Amino acid sequence: MPLHPEIAKVLASLPAPPAELDPVAMRAFDESHVTPLAERLPLHSVEDLVAKTPAGEVPVRIYAAEERSTYGVLVYLHGGAFFLGSLETHDHIARALAKETGLKVVSVGYRLAPENAFPAGLEDCYGVVRWVADQGAILGWDGETLALAGDSSGGTFVAAVAGMAKDDGFDVITQQVLFYPSLDLDFDIDRYPSLRENAVGYGLETAGLKPFNAFYLNSGANPADPKVSPIKREDLTGLPPALIITGEFDPLRDEAELYGERLREAGVEAKVSRYEGAGHGFVQHFFWIPEYYRAFAETAEFLS
Repeated sequence: MPLHPEIAKVLASLPAPPAELDPVAMRAFDESHVTPLAERLPLHSVEDLVAKTPAGEVPVRIYAAEERSTYGVLVYLHGGAFFLGSLETHDHIARALAKETGLKVVSVGYRLAPENAFPAGLEDCYGVVRWVADQGAILGWDGETLALAGDSSGGTFVAAVAGMAKDDGFDVITQQVLFYPSLDLDFDIDRYPSLRENAVGYGLETAGLKPFNAFYLNSGANPADPKVSPIKREDLTGLPPALIITGEFDPLRDEAELYGERLREAGVEAKVSRYEGAGHGFVQHFFWIPEYYRAFAETAEFLS
């Protein structure tokens, strides 16, 4: 099917990207478009805390849709090409995840590139997952479900954290949800057909992948490292069951879907769900379209 008409309408109204990317200015722009607090999805509780981890103190925001004595926990890692995004810019995703899954959601305010060199942000994310398991009583964790979810580069971190946990013998992570993840940071246009098929006109463009990820890669992140490009991990056995959600018109579609195939070949339960008419970022930017809000319900079904 063609690009969803509502997405096409929005994309047609956007200005051309700047010739030079300024992280500070781009972050300020994103923050200026955050929905006012009074207009956000209401939940039983939303609380800002600081998680004390081996990587340092990491700000987290904790969401609960209803009051209960115990909860399963979903750790959410926001996207933004490793240099954008915050607890505020992705607050609406965390709220929707809490409402639809019924889990307590812990959103992680990890350190961003280029100010913080690799692997600072990744270590923050892993540290918060370990903190949830170690300090579960603070959150009312039920000791059973501890899942991960992330969009775009947050999905990269989800896959990387799952691999780090396996390597450390930390077998507490129960599931992983990856929304249109970037799993191979080698952006050779011939590596995956979708890099050519969806190169221009769908929001995220193939030519923009290198400059947008340069802040991260130039901070010491090597695309050959499985912690940077999780699809390069040779042994995928024993990883948590995965839900991988992709967009039909996303340049990153094929690497994500290949990762799902490789997980299944390794004996890992993995579901790949492609959303027709969608480009990259649809869970963040087009969640208000019913067909795409369904991603939250699919996540809830997978995690239940």
